[in-house]
Amino acid sequence: MNPDTRLKDPLSLRVTPWISFIGFFVVWQLLIDTGIVPRILLASPAEVGQLFIDKLTNPDPDGAVLLTHTMVSLLEAVLGYVLSLVIGIPLGLLMGWFVVAEGLARPPFEMIRPIPPVAWIPLAIFWFGIGLTGKVFIIWACGVVPCVINAYTGVRMTSPTLIQMARTYGASDWQIFTKICVPSALPMVFGGLQIALALAWTTLVAAELIAANEGLGYLITMGRRLLRPDMIVLGMIMVGLTGWIIGNIIDRIERRLTAGLERGGAAT
Repeated sequence: MNPDTRLKDPLSLRVTPWISFIGFFVVWQLLIDTGIVPRILLASPAEVGQLFIDKLTNPDPDGAVLLTHTMVSLLEAVLGYVLSLVIGIPLGLLMGWFVVAEGLARPPFEMIRPIPPVAWIPLAIFWFGIGLTGKVFIIWACGVVPCVINAYTGVRMTSPTLIQMARTYGASDWQIFTKICVPSALPMVFGGLQIALALAWTTLVAAELIAANEGLGYLITMGRRLLRPDMIVLGMIMVGLTGWIIGNIIDRIERRLTAGLERGGAAT
């Protein structure tokens, strides 16, 4: 069978992910039940599931129910993430097209870009403490970099033929930027959104591991202190699940926006 045909098979696309998903948890459970992996090192899926149900209503032993931890981390992540998009994407787009914007913004950006996200944590704690503002700043500092880079690269990859054709018809620089460069850069921009999302969650959990009294990172920290691998795994799963949901939302927005631009271009 042709590989392309297999990829387009609707049944395979629906069934294969579920087989992989279920198989992963079955193997995980077997590794614990057979003693290959000691329970003191890793909790089984059944134990994590029981803890998930218990933590829906029970704040012990870490002082908050699961929904509280999740909402605290989600609020911090979303605020910092949105702030990085609002600042990073326009800055990258402008740097990619306007020489003056690139000349002004690129030197300080090139100094900030190599700094690891976790390096901002001590400074953020010193400036803002361990509250919401410090976490938002840390996430912004790590998320703004891929947003700027991808938006800048997307504009720079715009077809020179399209730009020259627009100039031939008398389009201004601003018209070329808004009508050609920005739509052309969207795939790269959305790629930057996914990278920024992954970095945001990674940095947030790292920050909560160091200084927090609520949040999924704090839940993981308490699991380590109490020698509770089920708490650690539950926190990790909630981080992955929340990030996966947000990532899928971004994918849907990208598909709808791209389809809308394509329909608009066809109509034109």
